[in-house]
Amino acid sequence: MIVNRQRRVPVAVKPLEDFYERVRRELRFPAEGVTVRLISDAAMARLNRTFRNKRGPTDVLSFPSNGARPGQDTEYAGDIAISPETARRNARRFSRSLPVEMRILILHGMLHLAGFDHESDHGEMDRLERRLRRRLGID
Repeated sequence: MIVNRQRRVPVAVKPLEDFYERVRRELRFPAEGVTVRLISDAAMARLNRTFRNKRGPTDVLSFPSNGARPGQDTEYAGDIAISPETARRNARRFSRSLPVEMRILILHGMLHLAGFDHESDHGEMDRLERRLRRRLGID
């Protein structure tokens, strides 16, 4: 499920929900197992400060429901917060469209909920993400 809680950046939610559903099935998350919230830069900065002790907004944060990789019996994997404002800036910087950048962030956040951590896994998450981006058509 994708919930748009910000109003600064126009976002077409339905195509993102369709993409989210493809990723959900690919990663074998349960139906309704993840909520993606689109939030303002200000709200993202607060989350980033509270949970990562970092200043300013970031593009995506993931919050696993149980703090670990979900099992087969886990009904709710967790939440993902995305800032479309930051995503738009990054899309421009990487010469991508905002819809493509948002899809990349959904995939990235869901991989974190699946238990991957690019800061400590010696490139495993990055390799998987690149492979999934090709398979899902967001290269």
